[in-house]
Amino acid sequence: QVHLEESGGGSVQAGGSLRLSCVYSRYTYKKKCVGWYRQAPGKEREGVAAIEDDGGSTAYADSVKGRFTISQDNAKNEVYLQMNALKPEDTAMYYCAARLSSCGLYPLRVYGDNYWGQGTQVTVSS
Repeated sequence: QVHLEESGGGSVQAGGSLRLSCVYSRYTYKKKCVGWYRQAPGKEREGVAAIEDDGGSTAYADSVKGRFTISQDNAKNEVYLQMNALKPEDTAMYYCAARLSSCGLYPLRVYGDNYWGQGTQVTVSS
């Protein structure tokens, strides 16, 4: 089991920045892939960024490349998502998720065995 809790969401104007944090429980020492996903009203949940917890390799959705950065602090069991140059289309509920395996070939896919946080709302106004 992995418990995750997000924080850092809020409302900003277009062009602004936010930093999301995800604290996860350390009930297991297995390899983990930790990612950020988002879901806007009426849309499917989509992967935004992911990071391997034992090597730091990362993956990003094309829509956020160059604007978002995922990072981690393994000593604190935290993963972060720095979001810059935010756009109104970034408005969504953002979720942190963990999978007890490597990120693999499709790190941003929504997997049935993901563990999820409760989400944090990000609203970007034009």
